[in-house]
Amino acid sequence: MSQLFKSIFRLTTGTLVAVVAAASFNSVAQTNETPAKPAVSADSLFPDTVVAKGKGFEIKRSQLDEEVIRFRTDLARLGRAVPPDQAALVDRQVLDAMIQMKLLLAKATDADQAKAKEAAEKRVAAEKAKASSEESFKRQLKAAGLTPELLQTRLTEAATVETVLGRELNISVSDEGVKKFYDENPARFEQPETVRVAHILFLARDAAGLDLSDEQKQAKRKKAEEVLKRLKDGADFGKLAKEYSEDTGSKDRGGELQPIPRGLMLAELPEFEAAAFSLATNQVSDLVTTRAGYHIIKALEKNPARKVELEKVADNIRLTLKAQEIQKRAPAYFEKLKQEAGMEILDEKLKAVNLPTASDKTTVN
Repeated sequence: MSQLFKSIFRLTTGTLVAVVAAASFNSVAQTNETPAKPAVSADSLFPDTVVAKGKGFEIKRSQLDEEVIRFRTDLARLGRAVPPDQAALVDRQVLDAMIQMKLLLAKATDADQAKAKEAAEKRVAAEKAKASSEESFKRQLKAAGLTPELLQTRLTEAATVETVLGRELNISVSDEGVKKFYDENPARFEQPETVRVAHILFLARDAAGLDLSDEQKQAKRKKAEEVLKRLKDGADFGKLAKEYSEDTGSKDRGGELQPIPRGLMLAELPEFEAAAFSLATNQVSDLVTTRAGYHIIKALEKNPARKVELEKVADNIRLTLKAQEIQKRAPAYFEKLKQEAGMEILDEKLKAVNLPTASDKTTVN
């Protein structure tokens, strides 16, 4: 799944990471059975208090807890975690992000919402087009903790926020500004040598990431050698990848991977990278052993290092410059919105947490 799914959960506004809250926060479990009524209700023991409120909306503890869990889960997928001493700060940052979302969405016009919906549908369609099938797309979404409906909601909200902020802060980026950034930051647009490959993978680890036994590894290697022999005898690489590869992310595409920049895999799979860059176009490797298992690699295309043309990165530069301006202006703008909405933090513990200033560096390791 592309970086899109890693970024739609966050919107940088000033100094904090704003989590894009879902449109619905209903987390009540549905059941077909009517449970016996407890002597003391859970609500009486743990009331769902309002932690913050403003003109036209309120945020309850259950809603905040749900978003914090979602945020932590998203971080965990990226191999990161919230240190215990930063838990309160994260709760407050997520709450502030939810407040910002509420305030911004309240500013959205019908035209904003229609424009955002159209933009979200186009982005979903673009992501679907990258997948080999509808089922493959859904599997990738599931791996990212998403459903098609949730993806649509998140993207629509993100696009709405982007539209509202751009209009309210009156931010525009000129073509001259884009070219100036491109000319002054040449290193950012240097594309390293890349290779596009397909592979057939026989895993040497189980679903929990533990090494298979020596006997199981030997069986996998033997199967890999049999498939390699068939390839050398002229069998179709794509068909065998779909049939035998245990890389679920690429097998539906005949084993094809995203282009690999030189150096990207050196830390994790150096043997794979060395083999991939040593192959001539359309050449198939011998068996390559890595910590993941046994690979058969086919080079599909090789591209030398080069500087990416301005036309290809202009839109991204424009977004970067726009984000930088938002980062500068958003804190003051949000303070104004909060005052207009009569925003209050009702939870004393959350209220006591000081959010970082622009000069602070806050990271979740």
